Amino acid sequence: MSWDPEQYHKFKAERLAPFNDLFSLIKIRPDISVLDLGCGTGELALELSKRLPQSRITGVDSSPEMLAKAKERCAERVKFIQGRVESISGEFDLLFSHAVLHWVDDHASLIPRLWQLVRPGGQLAVQIPSNHRHPSHTCIIAAASQEPFRTALKGWVRHSPVLEIDQYAQLLYSCGAADFTVLEKVYPTCLPEASAIAEWTKGTTLVPYFERLPQDLHEPFLQKYRELLTEALPAGPILFTFRRVLFAAVKTE
Repeated sequence: MSWDPEQYHKFKAERLAPFNDLFSLIKIRPDISVLDLGCGTGELALELSKRLPQSRITGVDSSPEMLAKAKERCAERVKFIQGRVESISGEFDLLFSHAVLHWVDDHASLIPRLWQLVRPGGQLAVQIPSNHRHPSHTCIIAAASQEPFRTALKGWVRHSPVLEIDQYAQLLYSCGAADFTVLEKVYPTCLPEASAIAEWTKGTTLVPYFERLPQDLHEPFLQKYRELLTEALPAGPILFTFRRVLFAAVKTE
């Protein structure tokens, strides 16, 4: 997918809060190899390098646009490479993934595969948006199901692969993780009105829809989406309740 770094960072502060919560689940050790899977524009990879003494950070992302921004951030012990979650290989002391795995299907297979990339004694730390039951997401699917968008999209809509937290706990247990934490948390953001949610999702959830829609349908699709949001949610100002799954696990040595 083609990402717009500027649009994505319109809610930079709000996206940093779950990073801090996920980092708090990490057992800090010096001099480790870290994979930041889905590093985006690289700010969080640099932050990991500051918070993890003498560690070596590799930021991986599939988006050339995001990596172009990331590579402007030169730093010792940090490098950025292009790659996909589905094909990443190697061994790491910490595999850190912040807001990317919801773009990858079949988590029942994905989580065990990522676990194999973690060295004995290492850690897996993941944060995944899980807001797919909120109108911010259901209204996108509803808009895509209406004409002329349904025909233009050839009936395509994207359903989230994100699981329930007990399923992630079971996956980690089945992988052999003895020390793990799985939780779900709501991150609230105050917005002036329901339709303002569209500005948030323009940089994330709406991206694959815009890629499939002709340019002349982008604004009509946004307008329909905003109308559905206004119908589904109270009059503004509103509290946008964004739900996320966070988990961290240590692999036995």
